[in-house]
Amino acid sequence: MRCRQQPPPTRLKKNDTVNVREPWLKRPLDVLLSSIMLILSAPVWISIALAIKLEDRGPIFYTQIRWGKDGRHFKVYKFRTMIADSDTVFGINQAQANDTRITRVGKLLRAMGLDELPQIINILLGQMSFVGPRSLAVGEIVKDHKGRIVPYETIYGFRERLKVRPGLTGLAAIYIPKDVSPRRKFRIDLLYIRKLSFWLDLRLIWLSFLISFQGNWETRKQKI
Repeated sequence: MRCRQQPPPTRLKKNDTVNVREPWLKRPLDVLLSSIMLILSAPVWISIALAIKLEDRGPIFYTQIRWGKDGRHFKVYKFRTMIADSDTVFGINQAQANDTRITRVGKLLRAMGLDELPQIINILLGQMSFVGPRSLAVGEIVKDHKGRIVPYETIYGFRERLKVRPGLTGLAAIYIPKDVSPRRKFRIDLLYIRKLSFWLDLRLIWLSFLISFQGNWETRKQKI
């Protein structure tokens, strides 16, 4: 099944105000949904852990320090999809197309978004939400539209997007190709913050489940 959706607008004027008022049902939804998913996904956790361990005997989980709401740092949890000690050997940078760091089990997990399952714990703790801007790794290597290495903090929209909790999924994650510049992704994040609503979150969660079932999270093109 392929669900066609119109992409969101990609422009945000610099003088636009940013609405950071969180819908009152957003946090209760996070707690309820994360609690249910933790219980229902328990068998999946066991299967994934066994597959990772059997492939290369390396660690099952991967942890990383990321930027949270109001600039606070927190530890994010994921199932490991890359070779052990990848950050130490190659530095902290996002996966690219045909990335040789990704394991065979990791490719399947990333395609279905199952590597993100442990972040349900972060959501339950209130460090993340199901929907929001992507959580950014502290010290991550990123490049601007000209290919220059730049810190996240220098990109327009970085501070504004820290006014809300980062999300497991979001507007940019669903609609924007993976290889576009951080600046463009940040502009979509700001649009999400301005349009923040409970019903928008429900829609994005539903679309995220569709993408997971289709195994399209790692596609470099349109996901839905």
